Amino acid sequence: MRSNIVSEAGLPTRLGQWWEGIPFLSSSVVVVCGAIYLACLLVGYDSFAEVCFSPFDVTSHFQVYRIYTAILFHGSLIHVLFNMMALVPLGSELERIMGSVRFLYLIILLATTNAIFHLFIALVVAHNPLYSNEYLLNECAIGFSGVLFSMIVIETSLSGAQHRSVFGLFNIPAKWYPWILLAIFQLLMTNVSFLGHLCGILSGFAYTYGLFNFIIPGPSFYSNIESFSWISSCVRRPKFIVSTGASPSGYLPTYSNPNDTQSDILSGNIWRNITSLIPQRETTVQSEENDGRFPGRGRTLGAPQNQAVNPVSSDSSLQARLLDSSNSDHPSHTVETEVNGRQFADNINATTRTPQQAPVLSNNDVQKLVAMGFDKTQVEVAVAAADGDLNVAIEILMTQQPQ
Repeated sequence: MRSNIVSEAGLPTRLGQWWEGIPFLSSSVVVVCGAIYLACLLVGYDSFAEVCFSPFDVTSHFQVYRIYTAILFHGSLIHVLFNMMALVPLGSELERIMGSVRFLYLIILLATTNAIFHLFIALVVAHNPLYSNEYLLNECAIGFSGVLFSMIVIETSLSGAQHRSVFGLFNIPAKWYPWILLAIFQLLMTNVSFLGHLCGILSGFAYTYGLFNFIIPGPSFYSNIESFSWISSCVRRPKFIVSTGASPSGYLPTYSNPNDTQSDILSGNIWRNITSLIPQRETTVQSEENDGRFPGRGRTLGAPQNQAVNPVSSDSSLQARLLDSSNSDHPSHTVETEVNGRQFADNINATTRTPQQAPVLSNNDVQKLVAMGFDKTQVEVAVAAADGDLNVAIEILMTQQPQ
């Protein structure tokens, strides 16, 4: 008997399917880093001291290019393979949320801030009056792992998971995940940059706390870049993710109210910045008065005149009907309708049975999901299917996205 055709798929086919599922920028970084390593291997280039991040060379000779060349070069095959295999799941997840252009800006921002933290700590250690040591100042670091540690912090904050698995061996609290990884790599691998990984963690936490919000542009910045003719060929590619859906202030994944002052952000509202990791977007709501589909206005009996009830048209979709069914919160209520100028009161008495409480999700949470680029109707259906669980709704929406 002929075996299942799925099981007959060869390794090249499976690799091709896996590669097609990686978004544009994440796969581009893998290609660039892999190509640079192969080119160095073929020509015998091993003068990494010319391209690595060296705090001494950056400060003494102002070789700022080292900030960005250092993340593209790798010292060994294991080094580049390990970093790129870690980048694929992390980068793919963040790129699908942010979009390709926004994710590119994130990589540049993290590489820059990692270098600033690295430089600051190295200078403090080298020139402090208590105990000076120039070892960190002369350190030469290469590899993408510093940026990866920043992405680990950001992705862990976005996921909302309470626990994380360390290589499938044991689970730890999510807040300790990057620190445990830092300790494990430092113990198992002697030739790694502890300060480079530490600065990556610090930069990731600074980003999630909203400390970089003042240098993060708004959504129009990314839209203008995507409209440039010189990247139109990239935008048209199926793997390219357009940066649609962003908060008015353009902060991803952190969020802060544009009306808040800077002192509020740095003092009492830091906890709000941590918990509100998904951005919001202002959507244009069509006025009920100008909506031709709903010429009448309904209100609950005894409610104020300006309190309108969301109408549902006869040709509404299944998603709208699902949402409408969740609006019946009370077992007994009276609805007042007007037909041909006559008033009818329909008393619906359901006191003999107790209906199941429908999941309630605030409009703020719905807007957060819409700001991530999902369609509002799909968001509402996913929320109803997930019984109001925001994390489950995100998973449902992610599975519905085209690869």
